[in-house]
Amino acid sequence: MRFSAIASVALCLALGACSSQAQTAAPPTKPAAGAELDAGSVRAWLSRIHEAAGRRDFSGTLVVSAGGGVHSARIVHVCNGAERYERIDALDGQPRQIYRQSRVVHTFWPDSRTVLIEQRGALSDFPALLHGGVDRIAEFYELRKLGVDRVAGHEADVLLLLPRDGARFAHRLWAERKTGLLLRAEVLGERGEVLESSAFSELVMGSKLSAESLMQGMPKLDGLRVIRKVSTPVKLESEGWTLRELVPGFQQVSCVKRPMPGEEAGADALQLVFSDGMTYVSLFIEPFVAAKHQKALQTAMGATQTLMRRQGDWWITVMGDVPMPTLQSFYSALERKR
Repeated sequence: MRFSAIASVALCLALGACSSQAQTAAPPTKPAAGAELDAGSVRAWLSRIHEAAGRRDFSGTLVVSAGGGVHSARIVHVCNGAERYERIDALDGQPRQIYRQSRVVHTFWPDSRTVLIEQRGALSDFPALLHGGVDRIAEFYELRKLGVDRVAGHEADVLLLLPRDGARFAHRLWAERKTGLLLRAEVLGERGEVLESSAFSELVMGSKLSAESLMQGMPKLDGLRVIRKVSTPVKLESEGWTLRELVPGFQQVSCVKRPMPGEEAGADALQLVFSDGMTYVSLFIEPFVAAKHQKALQTAMGATQTLMRRQGDWWITVMGDVPMPTLQSFYSALERKR
């Protein structure tokens, strides 16, 4: 199963964020179908979706459709106060298991007896409003209530987020009516076509598993090849780079340096992450290697666009669930200072 940008984002849409301060939220006021909501209603709806997974245990099967491919995963999600626990089993392709305890993630590949251990920040939370600010979402998106639908046997409110400019895609969301849990999400192109879809095909609210029982199922590390992914927070300017300007609505939320697997010492890569409150753009900077980086490339897989180009002695990769001109703007704004 391909758990790269497409599947990872789709899983994050379903898993949401865990908050120890979450309170039971009443459904936002329901306007007439199709009417644009004001900023306060946008805040209420998206905050409710964001908090829902942090208050609820659930298990189910998530199906991701993008770029002509369909993949699925089995998810068990348990919250214990401020801690979040998850087990994700890929149901297609190469066997893969993911165990998550809050920000610590273990990914197991049984066939190769390999495990990747990494520390993930809040960048996987959905919506990304924790970083961009929900009021900024209302500035660059309009939110409309479309009506009520059913997903995996559960009634859901259907919401449509329309961009106010051409720098981002539209999103259609199905939020479970009683809890706000996100049951289905679509990314829409400029003509309204579905570029990417993720949805529960079956879902059970509540869990008979405790957090301890869930984590007890994690394989032991003895006898496995262990890979640890370490990232160091840095400042872009201190690394000799600058961005002349950002695409309107996006803010930088992370800048880290990490070693590149298989490369010689010192060949570290920079990764910057930007958010507009609903989606992310990642920008990678690494030393140019002629044998590895042979030609410039632009690709699209579902909603995920990728741009790769050489800039002097460096190779730049920009990717995200945004239109290609947005990625080009990020690339053009990047400038080497030393």
